[in-house]
Amino acid sequence: MTSHVLSQLRSLEAESIHIIREVVAEMERPCLLFSGGKDSIVMLHLAAKAFAPARIPFPIMHVDTGLNFQTVLDTRDRWVERTGVQLVVASVQDAIDRGLVAEEPNGSRNRIQTPVLLEAAEKNGFDALFGGGRRDEEKARAKERVFSFRDDFGQWDPKNQRPEVWSLYNGRVHQGESIRVFPLSNWTELDIWAYIAAEGMDIPDLYLAQEREVVDRGGMLFAVNEFTPLKEGETAEVRSVRYRTVGDANLTAAVESTATTLHEIVEEVAAVRLTERGATRGDDKVSEAAMEDRKREGYF
Repeated sequence: MTSHVLSQLRSLEAESIHIIREVVAEMERPCLLFSGGKDSIVMLHLAAKAFAPARIPFPIMHVDTGLNFQTVLDTRDRWVERTGVQLVVASVQDAIDRGLVAEEPNGSRNRIQTPVLLEAAEKNGFDALFGGGRRDEEKARAKERVFSFRDDFGQWDPKNQRPEVWSLYNGRVHQGESIRVFPLSNWTELDIWAYIAAEGMDIPDLYLAQEREVVDRGGMLFAVNEFTPLKEGETAEVRSVRYRTVGDANLTAAVESTATTLHEIVEEVAAVRLTERGATRGDDKVSEAAMEDRKREGYF
């Protein structure tokens, strides 16, 4: 007999496809959360592989804060057109206009995404939401199971999660309860980029290094644009930068880089020691427990 050993990437791919298929088999109405960032792109690509040559049997949802980089929205729309998947947009601005949520004083819309997400999930009857979270990103996400149980208020209790022995997943929920599913839990940032390079995936050009006009705020480099105009006394400068993660344009910083190709990104990420969220996401720096607090409230 001959043995067939999968590479690290193909093992991760097979595991994620198994998880995605398991959700479709167990749950009534799953949905994939899609932002147009690298992790959600990999997730959608895996979903397409999981059911090929058939179409993806569930919709995708974008919780639109209204503060997105335009190139990210353009990439989102190309993927929707390419895969033929149904897109549901849950608008934070619409929720503000309706009085469901109120603007935060610091300009962040991350916390107020949660009621918008929960409302859209309830309205559409989604009982399972795929998220692109990875355990290497942040401390709270390292606690998350692949199938993360949420109560009928959409809240997460890290002390009340189900065992996943031998990769057996329990998707049983009562009415009103739901599951958040993280097919990329065991991937690292390096795995994500190596897979994107291997598959030649379409990504926003923000991830590639370019000469960009930025302003240094507390050691973080923010692009000067409509969301982050210069403040009084600030001076812009042009540097070669790229984005390791893509969130709201007013809170996501770039990093200095010369990586202009996917393979150069892989080489660069292999050498770094700080996670992408820790290095560039201002919304995670509110407190030590900022992410965990949001997840307890229902954030994905």
